[in-house]
Amino acid sequence: MIRAVAVISLVCLLVLVLYLPSAHPPERFLAQLRTEHEATAAYWGDAPALRILSRALSVQDSTPHAPALRILSRALSVQDSARQAAPIPSSADAPPANAVDGAVAREMATVNQRLFNNAYFRSIDALLLLASFRFATLIEWLPWLLAFTAAVLLDGYIVRQIKAKEFRQHDPELFALYTCGAIVMVCATVVGFVVPFTLHPLAMPCVPLAVSL
Repeated sequence: MIRAVAVISLVCLLVLVLYLPSAHPPERFLAQLRTEHEATAAYWGDAPALRILSRALSVQDSTPHAPALRILSRALSVQDSARQAAPIPSSADAPPANAVDGAVAREMATVNQRLFNNAYFRSIDALLLLASFRFATLIEWLPWLLAFTAAVLLDGYIVRQIKAKEFRQHDPELFALYTCGAIVMVCATVVGFVVPFTLHPLAMPCVPLAVSL
């Protein structure tokens, strides 16, 4: 049962995360981020809201250009440096070969530009920025929640040890139910990172409390 719930939850999570960028433009995710930042500032204050936004921007500090284009340009620059440092000219330095290399590089740059610079990949970048903001909201309050989480886990461990000493039977059905609930809640949290709907500022900080319980 636990395995089936985990597989179904992960499949639904993957399908939904891949579907959202095709259903919403990037402006929708950016507008949602702006709305939640204003709600966070109104609920928690300006200083925590600015810390959360700064942490989200530091996580999502990459530009919207294609990663493959950056890798290709870096590889070409390394190759050019190696050629300049080589004392013996190679056959690749001939004019026809250089012309072919330049044409291939331009064609690869064009293909990468067409592949990654479209509405779907721009929506993915905006979705990741929104997810980074909500994850930063969770990280902001996580140190304050670790004490409660540790206390709940320690209490559960002590209760299980006492039941074992008293030769009382554990309840596997209840254990499976709680485990499935925790799996579903974790997957729902990941979905909550990316859905372009307004979440209450307390939604993300309450997730560790619910999973711990």
